[in-house]
Amino acid sequence: MMKLFRAALIQARVGKSRSQNLENAEILIKKSKQLGAKLVCLPECFNSPYGTGFFEEYAESIPNGPTCEMLSRSARENQIYLVGGTLPEVEEKKFYNTCTVWNPEGKLIAKYRKVHLFDIDISGGITFKESDVLHAGNKLEMFEMDGIKIGIGICYDLRFEELAKLYRMDECKILIYPGAFNMVTGPLHFELLQRSRALDNQVYVLGVSPARGDKGYIAWGYSQVTDPWGKVVAQAKEGEEIIHADIDLTECDKVREQIPIYKQRRTDLYDTIKK
Repeated sequence: MMKLFRAALIQARVGKSRSQNLENAEILIKKSKQLGAKLVCLPECFNSPYGTGFFEEYAESIPNGPTCEMLSRSARENQIYLVGGTLPEVEEKKFYNTCTVWNPEGKLIAKYRKVHLFDIDISGGITFKESDVLHAGNKLEMFEMDGIKIGIGICYDLRFEELAKLYRMDECKILIYPGAFNMVTGPLHFELLQRSRALDNQVYVLGVSPARGDKGYIAWGYSQVTDPWGKVVAQAKEGEEIIHADIDLTECDKVREQIPIYKQRRTDLYDTIKK
């Protein structure tokens, strides 16, 4: 198993032009490869504006359509593993918020549909209901990169520790969350939740946001890489930016050996408490 590699997170600007979004993403993917990245990640809804009024308009089938064509080509030409953020997906007249993953041959190796839809109502803050348009996914999705197991979640999934725990129990060492936290919950929770999932599960967590815009739904930004100790090792600001970090998987081994919480999980006690 490979123990050390570089990951790049692309905090891309997103506008209303699908073609411009894709052209910009393709350029940034190439730049990420030039920085030495083996694993490159795009943000949630990188090909379209984020909002219930846009999902149907921008939806594509997978693996067909211009977005998947660009992702496949970019992974192949740059010889990288590419986590394609998310795109609005349509299948049998149902819409999903979906993450695709592509290998260095340009083949689709994973597809994850957002399980926990973003339905919130914060008084004086923000109201948003993805479920007005989207359907929820119903399964986890992992992929392997040179023997490393990597789990996928999307944005609101980050709040659900059970999802991360299931990936950890299946020996994942990296969790990736393309996400577009907003200006209300982003400052409060985006960094905190990533550090919590990393620390709870002794994994690397990669959270990838779009760059902050000035119209419609406004993303918080601040994409980050968090190590298994809960330490932020790379973090963007609010604008378009590529951040990268060298992922050293021996850190997962160290923290799991030194703080062996999974060896001490008292499932017998938990079952007794439930009764």
